[in-house]
Parts: sequence; structure tokens; C-alpha cells
Amino acid sequence: MTRKIKVLILSLAVLAAGCGHPTSPPQPGGAAATTPPFELTVLHINDHHSHLDAENSTLSLATRAGRREAINVDRGGFPRITAVMKELEKGSANVIKIHSGDASTGDLYYTLNEGKADADLMNTICFDTFTLGNHEFDNTDAGVKKFIGFLHAGTCKTVVLSANVRFGPSSPMAGTLAPETAQPSVIIERSGQKIGVIGLTVAGKTKNSSRPNSDTTFVDEATAAQAEIDRLTAQGVNKIILSTHIGYEADQALVKKLHGVDVVVGADSHTLLGPESLKEYGMSPEGPYPTRSTDKDGRPVCIVQAWQYGYVVGEAKVSFDSHGEVTRCSGTPWLLIGDNFSRPDAAMLTPVETAAIRADIAASKLLRIAVPDPTATAILAPYHRQKEALGATEVAETKDNLCLRRVPGSKRDVSRSTLGDVCNRNARVNAHGGDIQQIVAEAFLQQGKAYFNADLSIQNGGGVRIDLPPGKVTIKDVYTVLPFKNTLVQLNATGAEIKEALEDAVEGVVGPTLNTGCYPYTGGLRWNLDLNQPKGSRLSKLELRAADGSYQPFDLNKTYKVATISFLADGNDSYTALRKVAGERRIEVGLDYAEAFLQYIRRLPGASKVLTPLPVKDYSTQVFVDAL
Repeated sequence: MTRKIKVLILSLAVLAAGCGHPTSPPQPGGAAATTPPFELTVLHINDHHSHLDAENSTLSLATRAGRREAINVDRGGFPRITAVMKELEKGSANVIKIHSGDASTGDLYYTLNEGKADADLMNTICFDTFTLGNHEFDNTDAGVKKFIGFLHAGTCKTVVLSANVRFGPSSPMAGTLAPETAQPSVIIERSGQKIGVIGLTVAGKTKNSSRPNSDTTFVDEATAAQAEIDRLTAQGVNKIILSTHIGYEADQALVKKLHGVDVVVGADSHTLLGPESLKEYGMSPEGPYPTRSTDKDGRPVCIVQAWQYGYVVGEAKVSFDSHGEVTRCSGTPWLLIGDNFSRPDAAMLTPVETAAIRADIAASKLLRIAVPDPTATAILAPYHRQKEALGATEVAETKDNLCLRRVPGSKRDVSRSTLGDVCNRNARVNAHGGDIQQIVAEAFLQQGKAYFNADLSIQNGGGVRIDLPPGKVTIKDVYTVLPFKNTLVQLNATGAEIKEALEDAVEGVVGPTLNTGCYPYTGGLRWNLDLNQPKGSRLSKLELRAADGSYQPFDLNKTYKVATISFLADGNDSYTALRKVAGERRIEVGLDYAEAFLQYIRRLPGASKVLTPLPVKDYSTQVFVDAL
């Protein structure tokens, strides 16, 4: 039989099996291994970002035949994750539990105790592996060590993974022994069969957008992954899982470069995967669950991710043949909800309507009503009391949805909003970007004016973490919108340096790192943006707001006073040009950036402080043209 005919038969078999393919020999460099056919269940979450409480959400649910309407219901909450993980684990053999990173940063729980609450709740599940995400490095390598210490304080001893991190000599992680350590991979045995799990941390984004020690580096993801795959296969391991924190698009590109990968359990891009039927419930998936792909040799690979904030527990089912090759992959992204249904306008639901809602949820085979685990609830309770005491103070109200979006347009980052399609498909947001990001940039401009007569401000889209729905705004909300440890900085930069920094940031979005969090928002400066142009020419018609509210041409030769955050002033998140604005041209304001936002709110006119979307003319992105 010719090679072409063999390839044709292989391709037809893959199509017939969905994610399957016939037996083929091990790749060169690997050790031959024959084992009985095997089915593995991978239970996984990612990017829970200290969101330990359930959050109120709105779903489109059927209250009677032929009618759907907006219904409020609780979503997520770590005790629900624990409960569902336990249920699913009991119902399946050969289970591996994976957290693919970014456990920390994003809620007051992290502000209060730097990850201890997250670790304690994770230990109610006992994950087999946890991959270091970029946000695990937000408080330098010492923060990584501290979090691993919290995670290993109990009996679980979850294995912490990253095959591509190289801790530098200054790092407290350098040369450390268990338990506060990270290793490239781990071999897990189930039913006598070996499964290799390899961790990958997004390289460029972590180095440029978090705060690892200066001498801690990150190897190219594909290079590190292949080296570890080869090492494991040489030991007779014929089933390889990558637990990656690099993003959905990057996962799809990565597997095309690799030999011998079977499953990718992803994170970082906060991607909702699932069937198109999710749209009936008011959610927009960005791809199927699992997403089926192939490696460099055409062998099937299953790619999964579990959205964000503990809203989803992924249940991936993968079947292997006797050579450890994937013959089938399937599964369910379970969306965890409560049963406290109500209408947004407070109109009562009848028993018949409530029964119809429950039937609709059962028919979805995706939404899962879950009772929070009592042990996890008890562990969370004292942390919750601390959080409530700090965050309960009301400081403002909103009368509109203040939507979260990093990048304008309808192609990138369009499932980020926790408010659903009311924001994800909002015409203003698609045209100009996130409302809440723009308000934060305006807040920094106004505080910069108060402190040093700032001309403009710069804020990265990814540094703003949540939407604000209509209702009361509390201190907790403010610190959840801006959860990182940043301070305001004054930079005295030329117009050319500012434009260069903005162009660098846009390159971070569309370049190799594919980091939507780089996308720039500014207070007082606006532009048109065309991603089809080369770097350096994407931003045009830059205009600066004058004292009377009019806009004048931005002068590349003039020096401006810029209010930004220490993170960006240090050149992180692709804002490399700002690093050059140093010495006497950089002045530390020293004001916590969440406190700066809080002060802005308190200075809003009137006794009742109201946050509303800015006028469209004051959005930094006036015209957005996405890449063709």
C-alpha cells in the first residue's frame, strides 16, 4: 500500500471518529508502549481569579413553550465547583483533576490574604495538578512561593507545573525543594496506565505583563513542551496532556508544532467553549467543546478550556487505543448555577413558570443546578466575613451597564463580559471598546490633573477586570475592578514616545503574544486605529482634549504629562517605550490606583455619585478597523 493511500485511509478514519484515528507506531525518539484501550476523564477549571463567591447573572430561560426571557440566577462560586467535581469524580473511572492557572488576583479575597483563601478552597478538591499562570507572578517570585506554600499546607500536595519557567538566582524559588516548588511535568497512573501532564506558562505575557523577578525567564512554549514530551515518551509514557496557560488561539497554533501531544487543557484567554445551543441561553461560545485539532504529524488532539471565574467545570472524556493514541474525545462544559430564579423586574414567577425553567435547564445538558459543598462553604465563611466587612461600603451607583471589553470589534475577546451579550454584542462596545476601561482611564486623568496637572492618562485594557451592572457600587466593586498592586506615576513624555508606546501595545494584541490585555485606553487622547496597517502606522488622527472639551491635533514633538500606573511605566504589557521615560522624567505619585479610582468617584458631582458611560466623543478609540 502506498504512503498516499495510507494517509487517505487515516484521514477518513479521523473524520469518521470525530477525534479518532487508527493505530500508528510511536513517534521517533519515543519508547514503544502497548497498553489496553483506555478511557480518561479530565475534570478541569481555569482562571478562577479569586472569584470564590457565587455571582448573580442573567440567562435567557424558557418560562413556557416558545417563550424565553431574562431570568436572574446565581452562577459559579467555588463551593459549587467542589460539589460538582466530587459528583463527576464519583461517576467516572480514571479521573484526573486539573487547574490550568490564574487562581489568584481579581477579587477582594486576594487583596485580603494574597491567595490563602484560594488555596484553601482548591484543597477541598485536591487537584492533581496546577499550572502557574501569569497572574501567579503578580507579586514577584516571592508571591509564587507564598501561594504554593498555602496550597501545600494541607494534605493534598497538588503538583505545581511549568515546563518553561526558569527561576533566576535572585528568586526564592531557585533551587527550592518540595513543597514550594514547580516542576515541568508529572506522571500520573490510573488503572496501571501512565499519563504525563506537562505545564506551560505563557512566556511573553508573564515576563512583560506580570512581575516575575528580573532574572526569571520563560522558554518558548513549543520548545519546552516538545522537550518534555520527548522526555516522557522515552520513559514509556504514551498519553500526554498539556495543561497550558497560553490562550485558546495559541493552543491551536501550538499543537501544530508538536509531535506526540494528545490533550490540551487550556487557560488564559477566558474562552467559553461549547455547542451553538449556548446562544439560546444568552451566551456566545468561541468554539466547540472539545475543539478537535491535529498535531504536526496529523494525529488527533483534543483542546478544552473552562471559561472563567469558576462558572464552568469542564468534563472531557478521551479514549485511547493500545498505543496510547486518541480514538475519541467528547465532553461537557458544565455551567454551574443555583436554583434561585427571579425576574429582573422582580415580577413573581409562577410555579408553572419555575417548572418550565427547570425543564429547560435539564434539557440543555449544559446548565447544571448545583448545591454548594458544605465543607467548602464552611471553609469560605470566615474569609467571606472579612471581605464583606471591608467591601460593603457603598460609594456610587450606576444606571447603565458599564461593559468590560479589552479590544473593540466583533472578532477578539468577545465573550469576556460577565453581563453576557448585552455587552458582548453591544454596538458602542464593538465600535469603541470597554465602557469601564474608558471610565478608569478618565479617572486616572482626573486624578493626575489634581496631583500634577496631567494632560492625558494611559491604562491597559487587561488591567480592568470586571463589568459593573446597574445598581450600587461598593468599595468591594472598586477593588475588584482594579485588583492589582499598582500606584499612579507621572511620566513627562514626548508625543512621539507616547505614540510609540501605544503602537507597541497594539502590536502586543496582534503580534506573536496575542495578548488582548495590552490594548490601550487613554483619558484625554483619542485616535483612529486600523490593524491592517504596519506597526507604527496603525494609529492615526491622534487628538488631545483641551480644557474646553474640544479636541486639537496631538503634537509628536511636544512633552506631555502622563498619568499612568507603575506596571505600565515599568514597560510591562508591551508598553516598552514607557520604560525609557526615566530619571527626572518619571515621578512616583504613590497613590494606590484603586484608591485613585475611588477618589474620582467621590469627586463626582452631586450628593449621589453616579457612574455612567462617557460620551462617545471621549472614548480613546474613535474608529476601529480590525484585520481582514
